[in-house]
Amino acid sequence: MALNALDLLSGDAQTFVAKVWATRVHIHHTEPERLVGMLSLDDVDHLLTETAIRTPSVRLAKDGSVLPESGYTRRGASLAGKALTGLVDARRLLEQVEDGATAVLQGLHRYWPPLRDLVAELELELGHPCQANAYLTPPGAQGFAVHSDSHDVFVFQTHGDKRWEVHTEDRVDDVLLEPGVSMYLPTGTPHAARSQESMSLHVTLGINQLTWRTLVERSLAGVLARVPDSHLPAGYLDDPDALVAGLREQLTAVADDVRRLDPEVAGMAHVERFLSHRGTRLAGGLRDLASLDRLDDTTRLVRRVGHPCVLVDTADGLRVLLGDRTLDVPGYLRPALEQVRAAEELSPGDLAGHLDPESRLVLCRRLVREGLLRVVG
Repeated sequence: MALNALDLLSGDAQTFVAKVWATRVHIHHTEPERLVGMLSLDDVDHLLTETAIRTPSVRLAKDGSVLPESGYTRRGASLAGKALTGLVDARRLLEQVEDGATAVLQGLHRYWPPLRDLVAELELELGHPCQANAYLTPPGAQGFAVHSDSHDVFVFQTHGDKRWEVHTEDRVDDVLLEPGVSMYLPTGTPHAARSQESMSLHVTLGINQLTWRTLVERSLAGVLARVPDSHLPAGYLDDPDALVAGLREQLTAVADDVRRLDPEVAGMAHVERFLSHRGTRLAGGLRDLASLDRLDDTTRLVRRVGHPCVLVDTADGLRVLLGDRTLDVPGYLRPALEQVRAAEELSPGDLAGHLDPESRLVLCRRLVREGLLRVVG
């Protein structure tokens, strides 16, 4: 399921995963409708002019500078007698765009369903936190000067076209993005972009890399916490040998503690942290709750897109990593849960080989409540 996200952006997903941290720009062509469906010009029109969108979900930039919020937000807005700050004034924002400003929609993975699901799939495939922004630029305009990002990015065009100036190690590439074209830029790649003869809309997916240094630092946090936080001995400037001897003792103790670290424990702790602290996504959850009292062996259930179901054995049973939380269950549920995680769609009755009628209904109701499954129809 998760490979669909990379396949959408990069063609042969398995090959791309192996090269995802490459040092060169990667261009991919696909059917325009697949990318336009993620965020169209009409979608952005709706968000900017028909919703109560607020800063910092929107910001404006022009010719390399970020414009002050006061130029496109409402003054004196309130709700239930309480002031609303940063509420976008659609008329003022459109005037700014007509005058050459780029509208940046930030954090779309938090509130726009197609990009929310795409980002969730990317996170599961890559194992790195991801985010989504969009850039609406009027004809012949440029929002930002040449700059580089501190994370890898996928860029794809959904309306109009935009010419990119991309600096690689030995040359400057001129890349034209139009609907159906996506581009991958490694961390630190200098770039700038200018719209052409029509309004341009593109989406940027940022990949905030988790590095070996980050993992090692987390693994060593407990070791370093055990190093005494007491003062260095008075007089060590006159007796450096005493300082060296003390440091040798501390480093030896640290080295001994490091040798006792279990990579399996530290690695699984990272996996569990990543797969239990993602954003909660429960679209349709209210309707699911209303359907639980009618759930029976024939009810059709489907896996939510981008939701993991990783099973980890524990001393007391089984821990299920669900993305935004963990679920501890008895170990005898493993065969049933293995069947659930392998299926995109199933009914409680499909688990008859592992659980009695009441137990399988209890399990499926719980997985619906936890957000792993949703009720069809």
